[in-house]
Amino acid sequence: MALFSSENPHYKYNRKTLKYERIDNTFKYHLMRTLRVVIFGSVIGFGVFIALIFLIPSPAQKRLAEENDRINSQYQLLSKQLDEALEVMNLIQERDDNFYRVMLQADSIPAALRTGNITNTTRYDQWDNLRTGTIVKETSQKMDLLNRMLYTQSRSFDELVNLSKEHEDRLLHIPAIQPVSNKDLKRTASGYGRRIDPIYKTIRFHKGMDFSAPIGTDIFATANGTITSIGWKQGYGNCIVIDHGYDYVTLYAHIHKFKKGLRRGSKVSRGDVIAYVGNTGKSTGPHLHYEVRYKGVHQNPQNYYFLDLTPEEYDEMIRISSNSSQTFD
Repeated sequence: MALFSSENPHYKYNRKTLKYERIDNTFKYHLMRTLRVVIFGSVIGFGVFIALIFLIPSPAQKRLAEENDRINSQYQLLSKQLDEALEVMNLIQERDDNFYRVMLQADSIPAALRTGNITNTTRYDQWDNLRTGTIVKETSQKMDLLNRMLYTQSRSFDELVNLSKEHEDRLLHIPAIQPVSNKDLKRTASGYGRRIDPIYKTIRFHKGMDFSAPIGTDIFATANGTITSIGWKQGYGNCIVIDHGYDYVTLYAHIHKFKKGLRRGSKVSRGDVIAYVGNTGKSTGPHLHYEVRYKGVHQNPQNYYFLDLTPEEYDEMIRISSNSSQTFD
C-alpha cells in the first residue's frame, strides 16, 4: 500500500498553459503541509502561553500581591500612628519652649536642632523602586523624625532638671501661682495681649491679666520677694509692686485695701495674703489686674501658674482668657 494515496488528486491552475494541472500528493507535499500546521499551531500555542503568563496571575503571584496589599495597609496604619505621635511631640515641645524654659529662663531649642535634616538625604532612595516605595519612604522618614525629636526632648528635660536643682532658691522667687484663688478658673477674665479698652473703646495692649472677684477677696503674693511700692498709682489705683529678685517683678492693681502691717521693704513669701480685691483706679468692676515683668519687660502671666494648674487647666485658662476681647481696666 502506498504511503500517500492519490485517489483524491489535487489540481492547480497554470497561468501559462491556462489549464488545471494535476498535483500528486507526494511526500514533500504532505511534509510541507504538516510543517505549516505544526508551525501555525506552535505560534498560536506560544501566544496563548504568553497571554496566560502576563494576563492571568499564578497562585504564587496572587499570594505575593495579597501580601503586598497587607504590608501596604500596615504601613498606612503605622504612618497614621506616627502622625499622631508627632502631633503629641509638637505639643510637648511647644510646652517645653513656652512654659518650662520660660519658667527657668533657659533659651529655647532651635527648630532645626529638634528636627534635623531628615528629608534632605539620599538614605531613603533605596525605597524608590519598590511597588510600595512611597509609603515605605514616608513612614521611614516619620520614624526617624520622631526618634530625633524624642532624643532632643530627652536631652532638654535632662537640662531642665539640672537647672531646677541648681536654682532651687531661684524657683522660690519665680512667680508660680495665681494671685487669687481660681481653681475652677471662673475668675479668669481677660488675658495678656491686644484688647478693647472698656472706657475708651479702642484697641490697646493689655500688659497683664485680669481676675474678676468680689471686693475683699484675698490676693496672694505669687513668689517670695520684697515689697518695693505700696499705695496709690495713677491708673492702677491702690497697687502693690513686689521685687522677687532674679530680675522678676510682679504688680497687683485696683486693690480695695492692703494687708495690715505691710509696708515698703516688707518681706513676703509665696502664698501670703498681701491685699484684697477692689475697684480702685481706672476700673469698670471689682477685679485684680496682675502683671509679671522680667528684666523690665512685661511677660504673659499665664506662663507663670505652673504650681497651680494641671496641663489641662492651663489649656482651659488660655482658651478662656483668649476669648475675652475686653478688659476691666
